[in-house]
Amino acid sequence: MGATSRVTRLLLAAVLASAAVVAGLTQANADQENQQIVGGSRASIADHPYVVYLTTAEGFQFCGGTLVDDNKVITAAHCTAGKQPADVVVVAGREDKESGAGLASPVRQIWVHPEFTNVRSGNDVSVLTLTQRVQYAPLPLPSKDDADIYRAGQPGLVLGWGRVAADGQPSRYLLRAGVPIMADPDCTKSYPAYQPTTMVCAGLPQGGVDTCQGDSGGPLVVDGKLAGITSWGEGCAAPGKPGVYTRLAVYRDVLEDQV
Repeated sequence: MGATSRVTRLLLAAVLASAAVVAGLTQANADQENQQIVGGSRASIADHPYVVYLTTAEGFQFCGGTLVDDNKVITAAHCTAGKQPADVVVVAGREDKESGAGLASPVRQIWVHPEFTNVRSGNDVSVLTLTQRVQYAPLPLPSKDDADIYRAGQPGLVLGWGRVAADGQPSRYLLRAGVPIMADPDCTKSYPAYQPTTMVCAGLPQGGVDTCQGDSGGPLVVDGKLAGITSWGEGCAAPGKPGVYTRLAVYRDVLEDQV
């Protein structure tokens, strides 16, 4: 991934499909970090009804998200910074991106954490308010006391429709993968910019399983709660380079005001 976000490479790919789309998206994401599911397997939307994906008005999928209420979606700030509500559509209940299943809802309001500047500085969290209420079960938010979900070794689950390899294509289908929570000192060793107060990382020391481009904004689920938001990393599934996620419990108070 280098110094680009887990949405940037997908945006570059969109050049072939729509120059107009790229022009609108590249500016907002130029300085972000990259992320999609590598080393994963097919997942059922029935088992994970809370996971959604974000598209442009033209239908290009560029990020993921998580339903936390019937009209509220949590995603990454770098997915929505600089965008207007009309620029984003949220697709819920659709496992296969080429099917007509589920519901595609326009967005009524976008909230981006006011202190967000770039993914390496933290605060990579955004809340979308949908124009339509959906009937899919949301995922609970963690509380500030949920310290155990960030304990090293805890099994985490990531989901998304992103690339299946660093230089591969986005997945047509929802994918899932298991990634253990890593200790903060190991994360700092991998990334000097890592901030343990607002971030958590997850992955295998040898690599092979990770989120990748297009998975940004999607969920890191631990113990049945939305522990993190796919945020950034370097490469996809590279040894010693785990995925970095927004540590969502830290933002519980500010999110309650939005959700």
